[in-house]
Amino acid sequence: MREAAIDVEAIADNVRHFRRLTGSEIIAVVKADGYGHGAFRTAVAALQGGASRLGVADIAEALHLRRAGIRGPILAWLHAPGVAFDEAVAGDIELGISGIDQLQQAAAAARGDRPAVVHLKIDTGLSRNGIAPADYRVVFSEAARLERIGRLRVEGLFSHLSNTSDADDLAALRVFEEAVITAASVGLTPPLRHLAATHAAIALPATRLGCVRIGIGIYGLSPFADRTSAELGLRPAMTLRASVAAVRRVPAGQGVSYGYDFRAPRETTLALVPLGYADGVPRQASGAGPVTIGGRRYRVAGRIAMDQFVVDVGESSVAVGDEVVLFGDPTLGVPSATDWADAAGTINYDIVTRVGPRVPRRQVVG
Repeated sequence: MREAAIDVEAIADNVRHFRRLTGSEIIAVVKADGYGHGAFRTAVAALQGGASRLGVADIAEALHLRRAGIRGPILAWLHAPGVAFDEAVAGDIELGISGIDQLQQAAAAARGDRPAVVHLKIDTGLSRNGIAPADYRVVFSEAARLERIGRLRVEGLFSHLSNTSDADDLAALRVFEEAVITAASVGLTPPLRHLAATHAAIALPATRLGCVRIGIGIYGLSPFADRTSAELGLRPAMTLRASVAAVRRVPAGQGVSYGYDFRAPRETTLALVPLGYADGVPRQASGAGPVTIGGRRYRVAGRIAMDQFVVDVGESSVAVGDEVVLFGDPTLGVPSATDWADAAGTINYDIVTRVGPRVPRRQVVG
């Protein structure tokens, strides 16, 4: 009735593409259940494509991957206040550290000859988490001390960019470079520096620094409003589709769905699609979201409900059981996740990550 088909070879190919493009180590970001694609299958595909590390938001996501059998390095960087890092250190999870308290908590979790492995997060202007410039020297000095006594190993320095403009991101790069110099002055010279995510990894080569974190790009979606996936050499990995659940002929003037925002302008045929906002189809795309049925493009008629929406197919021959594609690879003639984002007034990241658990994921290759 409904499914999200996940092309794992597309994910692997996208990682390979970024390796060639950037000449850098790839940290594949698989947070939020792999941006809705499935964290484990995405992790496996990304590692097969040449990613050397995985990135997640929190420790629970990292431990889930460990329990599923992922053995490569995993970095988690968002932590609750007062979190204990014992389970993470025992599971060889690398920790993003944003302040002195987290640094000390990580060191406290070290056991025997197993130090906590950390990446120090630097605030370069995004004003979220990260070590503030005023605290660089204090935190770096303490990290160097803890490294000397074997309580932790500083594996990397990193930050996030705003993607506001090239000028803003290059200004953040300069702040980051000053932080790297400060760290070196107290004896910290970790092997990794990572600043660029997908947007900057493509648009600003100066921010690559030998290691980049790729999130939306490994799923084949563009981070740019004016450049498509195909123009970037990427292949979308998710196809969201369903089967027509009902077909009916209605007269001119017939109201459709809640509120009758749509009334049939003529006698027409309506097709019912069993996907709704409970499945992640954005209600904000009511009256605008595109679909294809039988190779022809239509749009949602009226409001998207919790479990279903309606399409006006006019005089087309549509039958119960026909495939409906909401989005996928637009080079194959179907709408894209970006088309749905435009219809809903949001971004393509939001469209794929919101696909709900009621929609089965089916892994495909090619």
